[in-house]
Amino acid sequence: MAEPPRLQGAPGMAGPPGLEECSSRGFSEEQFRAACRELDQPAPAAECPWQLLVETMGVRIYRLYHEQSGLYEYKIFGGLADIPPKLCADVYMDLDFRKKWDQYVKELYEKTYDGEKVIYWEVKYPFPLSNRDYVYIRERREMDVDGRKIWVVLAKSVAVPQCPEKPGIIRVKSYKQSLVIESDGKAGCKVYMYYFDNPGGMIPSWLVNWAAKSGVPAFLKDIQKACLNYSKST
Repeated sequence: MAEPPRLQGAPGMAGPPGLEECSSRGFSEEQFRAACRELDQPAPAAECPWQLLVETMGVRIYRLYHEQSGLYEYKIFGGLADIPPKLCADVYMDLDFRKKWDQYVKELYEKTYDGEKVIYWEVKYPFPLSNRDYVYIRERREMDVDGRKIWVVLAKSVAVPQCPEKPGIIRVKSYKQSLVIESDGKAGCKVYMYYFDNPGGMIPSWLVNWAAKSGVPAFLKDIQKACLNYSKST
């Protein structure tokens, strides 16, 4: 859920499920439906190359390594108790509120360029690493899949001339993410996330491991807390 500090590989790319390139800059209907199907595959098949990285706090994180790039793709399966799916989606989409609860946000805003809504996001990295920034588009849809109501958010990086690179900040030019949320049948929700980015530069292995194993569960805990506080702040 864009996410703990973006570290690659922590929440990798070569044709991720449901985020294949389409002819336009936006997202296709099939990309949204492919993301929905991931909810029904809570664990990659044993013979597939995805590996279980960690299971903790009710969260399972899988990753897929690509030898050519040395990067990882990630799949995260988890849940948020007592958080309705629509509330979770609303909080995730609210950029102004994100700046209040996400400690890694340095700068975050949405602007319209040539009729297209684009998000700029600078993410704090620990010293002495340079901060990273992202320029990306996203789209949210409420899907009806065989009577099931599923919230889906897709995002990917784009090149926008009006958002040039800044000195001292490394631009993440390859970023893709999908977030899928559905009721758990009780008071909470099930959450699936696919994540890849290429942050550039040399990231220490200890930081990669921390972000993947600890940063993602901590992020889910933070967004759960943010959801509980959302009504008080809006």
